[in-house]
Amino acid sequence: MESATQKWKWKHSLLYLAFIFSILYSLNSHDLLMLRHGALVRIKKNPPLPLRFRSDGTFKILQVADLHFGNGPISRCRDISISDFRHCTDLNSTRFFHRMIQAENPNLIAFTGDNIFGSSATDAAESLFGAFRPAMESGIPWAAILGNHDQESTMDREELMFFISLLDYSVSQINPSVEELSDVTKIGKHGSIDGFGNYNLRVFGAPGSHLVNSSVLNLFFLDSGDRETVEGIRTYGYIKQSQLHWLSHTSKGFQGQKQDIDQLADGLTPPKPPALAFFHIPIPEIRQLYYKQIIGQFQEAVACSSVNSGVLQTLVSMEDVKGVFIGHDHNNDFCGKLDGIWFCYGGGFGYHGYGKNGWPRRARVILAELGKGEKAWVGVERIKTWKRLDDDKLSKIDDQILWEWQASR
Repeated sequence: MESATQKWKWKHSLLYLAFIFSILYSLNSHDLLMLRHGALVRIKKNPPLPLRFRSDGTFKILQVADLHFGNGPISRCRDISISDFRHCTDLNSTRFFHRMIQAENPNLIAFTGDNIFGSSATDAAESLFGAFRPAMESGIPWAAILGNHDQESTMDREELMFFISLLDYSVSQINPSVEELSDVTKIGKHGSIDGFGNYNLRVFGAPGSHLVNSSVLNLFFLDSGDRETVEGIRTYGYIKQSQLHWLSHTSKGFQGQKQDIDQLADGLTPPKPPALAFFHIPIPEIRQLYYKQIIGQFQEAVACSSVNSGVLQTLVSMEDVKGVFIGHDHNNDFCGKLDGIWFCYGGGFGYHGYGKNGWPRRARVILAELGKGEKAWVGVERIKTWKRLDDDKLSKIDDQILWEWQASR
């Protein structure tokens, strides 16, 4: 028999979805809606699209890894000094978030999972609003995927991604469209894909450039799941074959741009737009980086699935992914290279998630820069990254170049 709490959670989630679906069904436009408290409905505020590089040839992404938002001012911080504990709550995470937005002024904010700490979030919707509020208030486009804790409150993973996609300035997607999936012959028997939160965001060229109407950078977001039972043993989730087939197929579609781009940009642009990937749970090969040169700190064991589904092999075969950005292990913030691809942890952002006393919470920034042709910006020439600490100076550390295109001139 279900407990009273379980019944309440089930009814609460069902009411959210039923109400949203009923409103969407009655509309004849493509506007999405945002729902709050099951009572107030208003038109979603959409960001200016498509995503594109600035006129100065840059596109900046702020990665927020493991925000772990709970219940706001009543959710205490973890793993901080005793002197700071009394007044430290989720609001410390919010203040850090505001500082990062003001300091970096990103073009996109990427949340890489465990956005809320489901087990301590009384109401998933309220916690989601608290977690994403700084992004929504900034008006900056933002994208989110799920971690292994988000669904532990009052919404399941599908409901969470549906809800997230409706929030102001969100460019998050539940999954690829039916049309996209129908083109991928190897995905499932029914054209489906595992998980929720698998999508690609295209970033277009700078205004006035030859590539203003072309995708010059792709951002792949993937659902790495939460928990799985494999041969009777519980382990962490992993990216499934249906997701990898979709990813590989989507990547191949951009190879078709090669001829036009090369003609327009006089060979100064990569033959295939570079890409970045974002997901929560690290792949097993990350463990190998303990024995290799890295930039940053490797301070805890890699918590990954016992299943190796071939993510690294797929990424290598695609030849466009230059960097992968992950979370999950809060006390790791390093970048390391595997088979030519950089894998970078975000480092723990949120104060309600575990951390390490004396080791400041942190955020990662990714910067893509266009190359300069004779008369205008061309394709992506360089991708860089660094981190900022939540200290008095918002210290910038570990500035590095992840990838550079060597153009033929």
